[in-house]
Amino acid sequence: MREVTLPAGDKLPALGLGTWKMGEQAHQQPAEVAAVRRALEIGYRLIDTAEMYGEGGAETVVGQALAEALRAGTVTRQDIFIVSKVYPHNASRAGVQAACERSLKRMGIDTIDLYLLHWRGGVPLAETLAGFQALQQRGWIRRWGVSNFDRDDLLELAALPGGDECAANQVYYSLSQRGIEFDVAPWQRQRGMPVMAYSPIDQGALAEQPGLDEIAARHAATPAQVALAWLMAQPGTIAIPKAVREAHLHENLAAAGITLSADDLAQLDLLFPPPRRKQPLAML
Repeated sequence: MREVTLPAGDKLPALGLGTWKMGEQAHQQPAEVAAVRRALEIGYRLIDTAEMYGEGGAETVVGQALAEALRAGTVTRQDIFIVSKVYPHNASRAGVQAACERSLKRMGIDTIDLYLLHWRGGVPLAETLAGFQALQQRGWIRRWGVSNFDRDDLLELAALPGGDECAANQVYYSLSQRGIEFDVAPWQRQRGMPVMAYSPIDQGALAEQPGLDEIAARHAATPAQVALAWLMAQPGTIAIPKAVREAHLHENLAAAGITLSADDLAQLDLLFPPPRRKQPLAML
């Protein structure tokens, strides 16, 4: 598995498991817990979640699956890198502390490895940053970062004292949503700040995209695997597709082993042209 390095030197796998839309229905929780547990068993080591997902339900799913895996000896806590996010309306200095404490309890862990501001809200960035720094001092989080930040947002953050410690920016990035390549991704690469790509296969839509079949056939792969392999070929990029079905868990993980050729990449640029001008930040 290729690794991506955070500014502070932490190394993360280039592929993780997303949990968006998990924890929303109580009757689905056993299957979701089993999916996260199975992901850990077959080699996933990065899990992305948020307090927004199922209003804490996804964090509960992650916590239960992790507890089961730890009891079984499948993994150690040090093996797993956990990312979670705080709602903007909870991102005041006091609010972020309370939100983080709730997330830690739902997941049954002592520390969140990377804690993100889910998107910008009404709380000043300086106050959120102070809250993150306090959480680090308490040992409740190891690193902090942001999500859904455009270049202007990143510039504003970087101008604050300590703002250059932002570890990552998680955005909607896929073959069909390449807008960040014009300005956001280059700015982050210059600073060694990884891009975390959510919805990397457009919630499954890229699996049906005309034109990917030919490239997939050359690699005995699926179109979705090609889309993931393309993302992981981008410098400093981490893909976090969500999957519940075991077949999809295996399929996504296997995409990390696909190496696209220069001809493949050129063909993908023709199918999904890179941006020629600034575009609004894509969001879901």
